Amino acid sequence: MSYASTASLQQAVFVQLTTDAGVTALVGNDIYDALPEGPVPNLYLSIGPEVVRDRSDKTGSGAQHDFAVTVVSDAAGFSSAKRVAAAVSDALTGGGLSLSRGVLVSLNFLRARARRVGSGREIEIWFRARVDEDAA
Repeated sequence: MSYASTASLQQAVFVQLTTDAGVTALVGNDIYDALPEGPVPNLYLSIGPEVVRDRSDKTGSGAQHDFAVTVVSDAAGFSSAKRVAAAVSDALTGGGLSLSRGVLVSLNFLRARARRVGSGREIEIWFRARVDEDAA
């Protein structure tokens, strides 16, 4: 196992979210792994955190990546954040992610947590990806 495919997976997730019509219709280009300086958008996505575990076996090296995409909204209710969360889930679990390093074996919804944060709302959506690091 190595941590080598993590940047490739993050890039593939970012590309998938920024090119998915359902996601961009709701948040536009407001998808970050670090917030830009200046005013914060009213509704945006944040990529991360991540936990990676070794899943190597006798056939080769691999890793299990549990990562979060968080919907952040300054709205008083959860409705708009839940629409975005559903679009994110559809975009990522629909397949088709191509990694520049390693091969994505599976990508599944793991869990979500919706909560009030100050006067806004936040939905943290966790996904589990299995990456085969030896495959071409």
